Order: sequence, then C-alpha cells, then structure tokens
Amino acid sequence: MKRILLPWLAFALVLLAAPLVFPQSAALSLLSQMGTMVLLCLSYNMLLGEGGMLSFGHAVYSGLGAFGAIHLMNRMAEGALAFPVTLVPLAGGLTGALCGVVLGYLTTRRAGTTFSMITLGLVELVSACVLMFPDLFGGEGGISGNRVIGEPVLGISYGPQIQVYYLIAGWLLVCAVAICALRQTPLGRILNAVRDNPERAAFIGYDPQRVRYLALILSAFFAGVAGGLSAINFEIVSAEYVGALRSGTILLFTFIGGTAYFYGPIVGGVVGVLFSSWLSAYTQAWQFYLGAFFILIVMTTPGGLASLIDRGLRLLRSGGLDPRMTVWLAAWLLAALLALTGIVLATEMAYQASLADIGAAPLLLWGQAIDVRAPLPWLAALLLVATGVAGLRALQRQGEGR
Repeated sequence: MKRILLPWLAFALVLLAAPLVFPQSAALSLLSQMGTMVLLCLSYNMLLGEGGMLSFGHAVYSGLGAFGAIHLMNRMAEGALAFPVTLVPLAGGLTGALCGVVLGYLTTRRAGTTFSMITLGLVELVSACVLMFPDLFGGEGGISGNRVIGEPVLGISYGPQIQVYYLIAGWLLVCAVAICALRQTPLGRILNAVRDNPERAAFIGYDPQRVRYLALILSAFFAGVAGGLSAINFEIVSAEYVGALRSGTILLFTFIGGTAYFYGPIVGGVVGVLFSSWLSAYTQAWQFYLGAFFILIVMTTPGGLASLIDRGLRLLRSGGLDPRMTVWLAAWLLAALLALTGIVLATEMAYQASLADIGAAPLLLWGQAIDVRAPLPWLAALLLVATGVAGLRALQRQGEGR
C-alpha cells in the first residue's frame, strides 16, 4: 500500500508547493498551462499507450469540451443558469464524452493505419465545421467568457491566477488517479490485450471494436475536462482548439514523455510546455529545437524521457555507477554539450542572417553583438560541433570496446 500511495502523495505535494516556489503571475500562468497539457497527454495515452490507437484528432474532444464549457460560463454570466464554476470542467468532460459517443463509433470501427487516417480526416472536418457555424463557435475570433461569476464562495472567485491554478491542480490530481485506476480494471487489461493481439481477444469473447469504443469515450471525457480547464484559464476558446496543429502537439508531447509509462505523459507535458512557452521567450526558432529534440528522442530513446528516468532510478537502487562509468558519463555529457552549443549557435546565426535584411535586432551572446555575416563565429560553431561529435564517437568506441 505504501508503494502505491507514496508516488501520489509526492505528486500532490508537488502540485501544492509549486505556487509557493514560483509565486509570480507569469509562472502561475505557465504552471496552469502545464496542468491542462499534462491532463491532455494523459487522456491521449489512454488511446496510444494503453490501446495502441494512434489518433491524429484528439484535440477535437478537448476543443469541443472547451466550447461546451465556455457556453456554459456565458449562460451562467447571463443569469440563465446557476452552476458552480468549480464544476464547469465536468461539463466540458461530458461534452467531450458525448462527442466521443458520436464520433468514436465511426473511428473505432477500424484499427491501425485506417483508424489514424480516419481521425486525421475527422479533425479537418471538425475544424471546417467550426468556421462554418460562427453563431455556435464564434468563427475565427472564437468565443470569450468570464470566469468570475457571482459572489465568491469561501473567498474563492477565480479572479486571481493562483486560484485558477489550484482548480486545475485539483482536477488534474483527481483525473490522474482515475486514469491510473482505470488501467487496473478489466477494461484496462482487455484494452492492453486488444492492443497486443486483437484476434486473440476476439477469440476469448471480447469485441475489439467495442473495447476501443469504450476506451475512446473515456479518453474523450478526460480530454474534455482538460478543455474545460483551458476555457476557465484563458477565458477564450477559438478554432485552434480543435485544429490539427493542437492534435499534433498533444501527440508530440506524449511521445517525448514516453507512452509505455504512466508518468511519461506527465513528463512530456511539462517539457513540451517549457519548450513552447519558456523557450519561445528566448528564441523564435523554438519550434526547430522542439522538432529536433523529438527526432533525437525517437532515434535514441524510443521509450521517451520516462525510460531514461526509469533507468536512472534502477541504477540508483542497484548501488549507482562505478567511478569509471561516472567519468565516462561526465565526458559524454561534456561532448554532447559542446556539439549542442555549436548546433544552437549555427542555427541562431542562420536564422538571424535571414532576418538581417528586414532590420531585425542583432544576435546577442552574453551581452555581445555577433556579426552573423563574419566568418569567425561560423568557424567557432563548426569547431564546437566537430569537437563534440569527435568526442562522442571516441567515447562510443571506448564503450563498445568494453
């Protein structure tokens, strides 16, 4: 029992203490975005990691759930309906589940590549419908709302960002526990069987299509909850919420974290939001780095970042690394850092050179302006990359020799 409760207590403690460590408004907004994205990735992993269903349209359920939540908030603001703001994400979840009932019946009739192509067509179809019906979805501008409705309850009005963060954290904790518990149910077990061998599952009496259908409805519910939380956090829902770009983002972050581990989507959601929000404040080429990082993870660590964490924990339990291995790992990290620094420097200079003709600001490195058209900075970047790659190859040969 302790082994089950301790990770959840640690997770709850992290959620509770995060605003105390980062009390700034911008940090709280970033943490709120992380919470909704983590829940989205967890819901998506119910399809991909547990059921082997590669969907390109998961944002449809979160986006429609967000639209349902924002419409409910507007009705509450007009006084036409009395409903607590705390339970608005539940309305988003029910909207997502209802959409899963309707759309999932069509998409889950096929598996594998056919399922993926159907979901890709579905996200394009829903995106077009959102723009075709502006009275319902607000067109390109979307629908705005106000989360501060009625009198505060116990001093909670959801005006301050910290109150919104704790609302998101509470829903995230509850939904994460529910998703983890669903993995241990007969439905979760047979979903794994359908993923691994659908013919064998059908042979013992289970309908693979029905199992996939139920899993998609549940996944759509949790995605709708995440959409409702996003509607409360940003107070606006637009057509981008149901677009293919958002679906691809969810897929990307889940893969980066690792689909084979329950906490993989949590890691992926946090890292992905840091890339898109924190890194974008320092460079406009952040999408290039995100794509390169994704390719690196897929090529070198197919299990995602969670597999690296798992290996590290197992090494610690076994007594840690011997001194020679520690020196080798430190040298490998230094060589990788040199190569990465050279690649980043070359990328930033190339990007800055493309903007130089339109009067962009010069590239600054440690407060010093760099002439991106001069040969010396390019030679320095090339030298860093060559040194790092040579070191990595030498260390690889040394490791193979052992």
